[in-house]
Amino acid sequence: MLSAIGLGEHLGCGKLDAENKIFGKYRDVTPRFITLADVALILNIAPAQVYTLVRSGELPAIKIGARGQWRVEASELEKFILSQYKSTAEFVRNNPR
Repeated sequence: MLSAIGLGEHLGCGKLDAENKIFGKYRDVTPRFITLADVALILNIAPAQVYTLVRSGELPAIKIGARGQWRVEASELEKFILSQYKSTAEFVRNNPR
């Protein structure tokens, strides 16, 4: 998680150490909602690209709180990933070498 990475560096420990200190008791809990920054890490793309996917409607997300922070439901991210596999397979079929 991004907050753990930053805090880990601040505390002088590694990412996993920071995550264990912060999230240790929740280790077995899978989060339902994921920040755009974390989605970017999962997909290995820039946060701006995730924001574009959300704003275009390709990746469903919700805004939460007074500051309107975006969150992506984990199940929606999985659906998006599966759709990208299907799109890629179709592209490969239609564009042989």
